[in-house]
Amino acid sequence: MSKELRNALGCFATGVTVVTTRYKGQDYGMTCSSFNAVSLEPAMALWSIQKTSQCLEAFQNSEGYTVSVLSAEQGELAMHFTRGSQEERFADLSDEHRLDSGRIVIPGSSAWFDCDLRQVIEAGDHYILLSNILQYGSSQDTAGLIFERSQFGSMQQLKKVA
Repeated sequence: MSKELRNALGCFATGVTVVTTRYKGQDYGMTCSSFNAVSLEPAMALWSIQKTSQCLEAFQNSEGYTVSVLSAEQGELAMHFTRGSQEERFADLSDEHRLDSGRIVIPGSSAWFDCDLRQVIEAGDHYILLSNILQYGSSQDTAGLIFERSQFGSMQQLKKVA
């Protein structure tokens, strides 16, 4: 992708999530800013993953995934889930954050969605993972983390400036 296209796409602020799954007895997780709601009836969501991702096999072949919408204070955690081994990424999380599906919710997140994978759609250098939302939860008093022009922030920061 050209630097100009990357810069133009970076003007679109997005939420920041960590997507997790459990595959062959191991936890997998990665930071993602492509999460989107698709439908309320039925409740559906999607996100996209690069074809070159080390986690691709796990996310394509597991039965689903959990999306944790990171809170405004979790910028370092977002970076943590972009590097290192899967074991290192989950080292500080305990089973108390594991859902009935076996997948982990990131503690302190502002919302979470546990999803079953319905369809994988090829799209350029990514795959789109489409799912039904099985369970969800949110904290109405926790601001979400946003990403714009290669920087983390929150709407509360913007409100303070205005």
